[in-house]
Amino acid sequence: MPKTSVVSKAIAAAFVVLTVSVIGGIITMIILYKTEISTMNPTPRPTRPVSTTVLPPVMRLPKNLIPLSYKVFLMPQLYTRIIEKVNVTSPNQTMDFLGNSTVSFQCVERTSTIYLKSMNLAVSNGKVKNENTNKMIEVSAMKTHRDDTNFLEIQLREALEEGGNYSLFLTFKGEISENLDGMYVSTYVEGVFLVATQLEPADARKVFPCFDEPDMKAEFHVTIIHRRDTIALGNAEISGEEAPLISLKAMSTYLFAFTVSEFTATPSTHERVQINTYARPEATAAGHAQYAASITGKILSFYENYFGIDYTQKKLDQIALPDLAAAAMENWGLVTYYEGSLLYEEGVSSVLNKEQIATTIAHELAHQWFGNLVTMKWWNDVWLNEGFATYMSLFAVDNVEPTFQLVSSKELNILANLHTAFEMDALASSHPLSPPQEEVQKTSSIIQMFNSITYCKGAAVLRMLADIVGERVFIEGVKTYLSDFSYKNTDQNDLWRSIQKAEDKNGGHTQVARFMEPWTKQIGYPVITINTTNGEVNQKHFLFNDSAESRHVLNGRCFSVPIRLQLSTVMIRIIPIQLSYEFLSKNGEWILANINCTGYYRVNYNPENWDRLLTQLEIDPHVRQLIDNAFFMARAKLVEVTLALNSTRFLRKELDFLPWQLTVRNLEYFVVMFDRSEVYGPMQACVIKTSFFCLHSQMLAIEVACSNELPECLEMATKMFADWMNSNNTNPIHPNLRSVIYCQAVAAGGKKEWDFAWARYQSSSDTSEKEQLRVALSCTKKTWLLNRYLEYTLDPDKIRLMDVDSTISDIAWNPAGHALAWNFIRAHWDYVSQSPPYVTVPPKQVPSRGYSAEAPWLRPVLSAVQDDCDWFKETPTNQSTFFSHPGMLRGPLPWRCGGRSGNARLV
Repeated sequence: MPKTSVVSKAIAAAFVVLTVSVIGGIITMIILYKTEISTMNPTPRPTRPVSTTVLPPVMRLPKNLIPLSYKVFLMPQLYTRIIEKVNVTSPNQTMDFLGNSTVSFQCVERTSTIYLKSMNLAVSNGKVKNENTNKMIEVSAMKTHRDDTNFLEIQLREALEEGGNYSLFLTFKGEISENLDGMYVSTYVEGVFLVATQLEPADARKVFPCFDEPDMKAEFHVTIIHRRDTIALGNAEISGEEAPLISLKAMSTYLFAFTVSEFTATPSTHERVQINTYARPEATAAGHAQYAASITGKILSFYENYFGIDYTQKKLDQIALPDLAAAAMENWGLVTYYEGSLLYEEGVSSVLNKEQIATTIAHELAHQWFGNLVTMKWWNDVWLNEGFATYMSLFAVDNVEPTFQLVSSKELNILANLHTAFEMDALASSHPLSPPQEEVQKTSSIIQMFNSITYCKGAAVLRMLADIVGERVFIEGVKTYLSDFSYKNTDQNDLWRSIQKAEDKNGGHTQVARFMEPWTKQIGYPVITINTTNGEVNQKHFLFNDSAESRHVLNGRCFSVPIRLQLSTVMIRIIPIQLSYEFLSKNGEWILANINCTGYYRVNYNPENWDRLLTQLEIDPHVRQLIDNAFFMARAKLVEVTLALNSTRFLRKELDFLPWQLTVRNLEYFVVMFDRSEVYGPMQACVIKTSFFCLHSQMLAIEVACSNELPECLEMATKMFADWMNSNNTNPIHPNLRSVIYCQAVAAGGKKEWDFAWARYQSSSDTSEKEQLRVALSCTKKTWLLNRYLEYTLDPDKIRLMDVDSTISDIAWNPAGHALAWNFIRAHWDYVSQSPPYVTVPPKQVPSRGYSAEAPWLRPVLSAVQDDCDWFKETPTNQSTFFSHPGMLRGPLPWRCGGRSGNARLV
């Protein structure tokens, strides 16, 4: 063998060995890489073609696939009734559900990856079909991302082509939730169960894999397989025994809904739409759904006439659920309510219950247009849903129940909402009505948007805009908005353009978008300071704590402020502030700005004008808006506290409810601030002296007088409660007074009164009665009883999971329960954190005991001990953030208090 040949063979052999080694090394590295990466949450692969370098947004679905329709089959295996029989084995209850879905979609940009949203589902058997050619496309891999994205990633062997129509079939299995989210279970009688859904904002992905974003609308064809002797309800009409529920128009996934139960219906009257209100059979038989049924058709007709657009479904079902994370949910064609928000029992429920039911129904039915028919593109503009529903509900209720006088005396409801918005929006940690989309990506951030800014400020700025352009022009623009964008998605600019068309058509001069942008894009609101001695006027950002990184002019821009002025008896309208106008007081006359509080801002004056206004207040109660304004100025240290207290002087002669409600609501702040100081005693005496002799509203009078320990009030409350205890199951207390009498009697009593209230709470089948008793049980001053009550919240047979948060919150508002509640939360966080994380309804019209329905449920607990604690070691989050957003700060948040430390979070 020649030498050269041997050398060549040796080189060749070495090359082979090196090549094999390199390949082996690469394989080993790949294996090691996959092993390491398997424990992480890698960024999803690009969904664009190779020529595209842009990755999809971290949280959002790429827009290369557009869903057209879903065919969904769902089979909850839950038994609605477990019957024990002698010598017969009862079926074991199961919490599983099975399903499959076919989503048809169009490809608008070439891709070889399909992204959907899926959470807590075992997904399998993916099949992709080209609907144009009937050719199957092989799936190479499927992966569910176990991170905040909730991506279901489906890799294909070949790319989907632009313009093509495709379908994706999937089978899946999940577990029915016990935490009131997704598809969940509820029980109302021992051994009797039902299935319901709550999918807003981002829980449709827990029921079936889907394009779970609001702007990815599609048609739905749904079949619910359920057990005999139950009824399935869904978004649209039912046909066939297996209950296919067919939605004929495009709908967002968060509005998807169904229930399976043994409930029965109470029909409503409407000339075109079939309306039924479902409830527990015994509640239906007793007529507790009759009031809701009597007004629903009227409210629906009012909206149809007001908007000039018919309700688009053929049917509307309402159902009163024993468990629901929100007071109500506007699912298209199947509106779900917590029982207490829908059922009314004559002789037991109060007039306030009736008002709340009417307002809640009106709010949810307004959503059938604002939210369902026309939907925001993304959750940063959810105020277009909730602000409109809050605003429009006042008009609907006034139409069907004029005796409530919610609009004809507008002040009560509007100023209550306005006060709530002002209070939250005066914190440095507030947020714009419409923040940038990139700030609202994670589900936790989306949930943060459901608060009093969205509901109450949203309604307030709409009211301000309607006042500027005129109600007729405003509603004309709204009609255009609803008509032009039916079944579509919008942002606030679409609304401004629609109203601008009406403004231009009617010869107006307001530049709607330019005017409204600061009110929706900026945080907070201004305080307008008017000096009537020299005519100067200026504005700055209003904050309770002006030292907390305040921005005197937000983002370098002023608000364009509409001002209505009253000069003693002359009304002047100025839009916006015209600095050339002389705001001078002549001949000692007073100047009052922002008449009827139509503008979303506060007003401060020079001391001389304040004195004149307070004198006028004693003569003319129509300037009563000063009370709320003065107290807010005092809290922000812009005026002396004595000025705010002096604004209450005229109340000695006042018989109307509104000024008293505003006064008491503002005084509650001072009570909280001074309840552990030497000032508290004199303050009690002052409040008692004022309220007992002058207050017209019985409920408010009793609450204020008894809580300030007026002997005559305590004697009355305890006697009325004792008469009930000694009666033969006959309650002599008037329904309108029960909530306050229960609380004050339990507070003044001991174990006997508490045990009686607890027994009645357990035995009552009326939702409003149970709620009043549940709150009253937290009023006791016996710490051992409060401790026992806290322990009861750990047992779902005693306190429902949905009531755990509010029960602890109620106990925390009791001065005797501050520390107890805080220690209890720390000791039992894993359980109490399961309770519903948020509500999606406006605050109660007349909040009891100083907090609104959508306040952070931990806030009273934490505020009770905040002075003694160091919450924020090693965290940049400021304290106002922690307390400002309802149910939204997700942890861990480091805390240190009383020598102990740990991580807390609000859920």
